[in-house]
Amino acid sequence: MDALDHAILDLTGDRIAARRPLHGGDLSAVTLVTLQGGGRVVAKSGPLVDREARMLTAMAETGAPVPDVVGVAGNILLIEALDEGAPQPTAWAKAGETLAQMHGATGANYGWNEDYAFGNVEISNAETTDWPDFWASRRLLAHAPYLPGGVAPRLANLAERLPHLLPAAPRPALLHGDLWTGNLLFGPEGGIHFIDPACYYGDCEVDLAMLHLFGSPGRGFDEAYGPLEPGWETRRTVYTLWPALVHLRLFGASYRGMVDRLLKELGV
Repeated sequence: MDALDHAILDLTGDRIAARRPLHGGDLSAVTLVTLQGGGRVVAKSGPLVDREARMLTAMAETGAPVPDVVGVAGNILLIEALDEGAPQPTAWAKAGETLAQMHGATGANYGWNEDYAFGNVEISNAETTDWPDFWASRRLLAHAPYLPGGVAPRLANLAERLPHLLPAAPRPALLHGDLWTGNLLFGPEGGIHFIDPACYYGDCEVDLAMLHLFGSPGRGFDEAYGPLEPGWETRRTVYTLWPALVHLRLFGASYRGMVDRLLKELGV
C-alpha cells in the first residue's frame, strides 16, 4: 500500500477501486479516486494541504460554495469530488453573487495566520493594519531578490507610491487569493464552486483583479457582484502585478513582458 492507499483507508474506512490524475496539478498532484464502496473523492498531495483544508473550511463558513473537506492525512488532502460541466447561462451571475457574499466576511487585520506558497514561491501573510504596506512588503518587494535585472528598482519605486494608489484601510475581506478562471469549477444545472484557495484578508478588489488577468468573467458577473469604488482601474493594475510576478518566478521569462507592461502602465 502506498501513502494514498493509507490515507483513503484512514479517512474513509474504504479502499481504492480506481484512480486517475486530474488536470490542474501544476503545483501539486491531484487524483480522482473511486472507492470500492462506489463513492468518489479527490486527493491532493503536497506539504501545505493542511493549510488548504483550513482555508476551504473558512470559506465554507461564509456560505461560499467549496468542495467539502473529507480530511487530511499527512501530506494528502481528501475533498469532495464534484461533477464538471460547461457554464450555464446563470453561472457567472451566481459566481458574482457568491463571491460578494464571501467578501462580506471581515478579518481584524490584513493577512492570514499562516503563510502559504505556490510551489517554491513563498507567500508571506504576516498580519498588519496598514494595507499599502502589506501590499508593498508581502506582495511586491518580497519578490525583488528573485527577479531579473531592472525589475526590482521599479518595484521599489512603485512601493513608495502605493499610499497614493491604494486605500489606506479598505475593509479586510476574506479573499480566495488565487481566483483565476481555472479555480472556478462549473457544474451541472448552473452550479459553481471555488477551488484551490490561497486565502487571506485584504481589499476585495484583489480577487477581481486576478479573475480578469487571463480574460473576463462571463455575462452577469459584474452586475451580480456590484459596483466598485472610483479609481478601481488603477488599483486593478496594481493588484494584477502580484500574480504576474508570481508567474514570472514560476514559469519564467515568457511573463516578463506582462510585468513590464503593468509597471509601465503604473508609471515606473
